[in-house]
Amino acid sequence: MSESEQQPWGRVDETGTVFVRTNEGERAVGQYPDGSAEEAMAYFERKYADLAGQVTLLEQRVRRGAPAADVAKAVTKLRESVAEAKAVGDLEALARRLEALSGTAQELTEQQQAEAKAAVAEAIAERTKVVEQAEALAAQDPAKTQWKQATAELDELFATWQRQQQDGPRLPKNEANELWKRFRTARSTIEQHRKAFFAELDAAHRDVRSRKQQLIERAEALAPRGADAVADYRSLLDEWKLAGRAGKKLDDTLWAKFKAAGDVLFQAKAEIDAQEDEAYQANLTEKLALLDEAEKLLTERDPKQARSSLNRLQRAWDEIGKVPRDQIRVVEDRLRKVETHVRSLEDEHWQREDPEKKARSEGMLGQLQDAIAKLEDELAAAEASGDAKAAATAREALEARRAWLKAVGG
Repeated sequence: MSESEQQPWGRVDETGTVFVRTNEGERAVGQYPDGSAEEAMAYFERKYADLAGQVTLLEQRVRRGAPAADVAKAVTKLRESVAEAKAVGDLEALARRLEALSGTAQELTEQQQAEAKAAVAEAIAERTKVVEQAEALAAQDPAKTQWKQATAELDELFATWQRQQQDGPRLPKNEANELWKRFRTARSTIEQHRKAFFAELDAAHRDVRSRKQQLIERAEALAPRGADAVADYRSLLDEWKLAGRAGKKLDDTLWAKFKAAGDVLFQAKAEIDAQEDEAYQANLTEKLALLDEAEKLLTERDPKQARSSLNRLQRAWDEIGKVPRDQIRVVEDRLRKVETHVRSLEDEHWQREDPEKKARSEGMLGQLQDAIAKLEDELAAAEASGDAKAAATAREALEARRAWLKAVGG
């Protein structure tokens, strides 16, 4: 086999020059001094393999979605390398593969441009949403805003803005500047509202603190009067409730002082009440005895007798006087029950003796008695004549009238 037939894509001549075969003919690619023809051919085939490996690697990068600009740059460089390659192999095949990659790069460019445009549009929409949320916070009524929550929301929006700026695509300068201007304006507005709100709140708290301090001083001044000043303290308590809030911590401290001043008065009153309750214990014993007697009236049916006995017991009740405070409701409820019973007896008696009602009743009795007498005659006549149907009708009507007579007391 001659040297020119050693490889389909090239040959080595008798001078050691290596040629590559292309569609345009042969061209010399170099020599391999001090080596055999096989070694020379193998050397330039390895150079071809290196080029083919670079093309294969670029194809893999394209499949993985490499940036189109990088692909286009690599294709251009490899085209130059293949066109001037000092290598032996199917250089036209590499050129075709590079041509295909060039078309793919163009497609990638268009696709990635579209994706980049969509990503920018999405980023603008997300950034706009953040801006609108910040503007919504800025538009809230400062007097109704929950400032702790609003501040946390604004901080989160700003953190989101920073993440979008760091991780998202670069926005067009005009859109980016306009959105930042709106966001910054919203932040400034919120901060101004917050400062104004708390400044006003601090002023209101100072005013409330001053009023409540004066109320404490007035309450403490009541101490020498003891129990006699309880009513005045209650009036001060009404003013306290209307005074407003001075801030939670300070309010708790002020209230503790105001309450302590009242406790002095209520303690003095409690001591007096205890003494009075002890003195009223004998009255309780007497009233309990009266109640035992009064409750016997619950079985009384004569309204006149019941009223006479109750009047006597009520006079005695009033003469006895006060009972201990914790027993007032107990004994009063028992007496009310007896009084209610006596009134019901009197109401029932009045209903029975009402002249107008009595007259109506007597008139009805007369009419029923006349109707009964007439029906009795009709029944007797029907029975005498043997008219069973007429007799049955008369008997039914007669029974109904007698029942009515009994119901009205005839």
